[in-house]
Amino acid sequence: MEFSQLVMFKTVADLGSIVRASERLHCVPSNITNRIKLLERELGVDLFIRKGRGLIISPSGRIFLGYTNKILSLCEESHRALDPSSAPSGDLRIGAIESSATGRLPKLLSRYHQLYPAVQMQFSTGDWSQLSAEVVSHKLDGAIIAVRPEHSDIESIEIYEEDLVLIASPSAGPLNHPEALHGVDLFMWPEGCPYRRALVAWLERHNLFSPITSIASYGTILGCVSAGAGVSLVPKGIFEQFQQIGGIQGFFFKDLTPVQNYFIWNKHVESHRAKDKFADLLKEEFKV
Repeated sequence: MEFSQLVMFKTVADLGSIVRASERLHCVPSNITNRIKLLERELGVDLFIRKGRGLIISPSGRIFLGYTNKILSLCEESHRALDPSSAPSGDLRIGAIESSATGRLPKLLSRYHQLYPAVQMQFSTGDWSQLSAEVVSHKLDGAIIAVRPEHSDIESIEIYEEDLVLIASPSAGPLNHPEALHGVDLFMWPEGCPYRRALVAWLERHNLFSPITSIASYGTILGCVSAGAGVSLVPKGIFEQFQQIGGIQGFFFKDLTPVQNYFIWNKHVESHRAKDKFADLLKEEFKV
């Protein structure tokens, strides 16, 4: 079964005549007749009922015409999807670390949907190692992580630096000096988190020790901090998102190094217009 046979079959079915179909398709009638006979032989059914010089589509032909219309429609859609002048469409699978998903992306995701409503986005969160692995294995079309990618299959762009904020309950009083954290309970994401590494390095520079409890949820971390159980170090985007709710205060330290965030994708995917438009929107949003 060939694409040209389907086009010939549909044209004959629509026009009810091989002669008129040959005029529409700019080919000789005998060519269409032979190609349809080959198609019927392959399918094992008559697609048309022949009455003299006329043709009437058969019951089997009506069933096959429904599938033919779907196939040809999908082919046209695929051409539009790859046409540089057309709007992106199809599926887009994007992942992000939770800090980015919560603090930086909500407005951008809404804007992307408004600009490209034909794109069906599937959005997920995970840690940086999981997201990187899913980009490499083509399970994700792109992802936002906070660790410089080193895999040979990954391409990346720097999108924004995330300033870090020490947060505490108002009942904890002012924490204007690093020494105020000595011995205080800390709530952070599990080991491997770049923000946790930044905190540990900062504490070591100041010769401080504080016990760290691992919690893989910013909602839970914020709940513990606002209850006065301890403090945490979070990206500025998270602090700004939850500051409006109340129950936390933030402290900035100049020697807390910001953490670079990256948008990554698999370099072996040559063309993905929906992903490219998402990357363009990231660059525009964060002035890359």
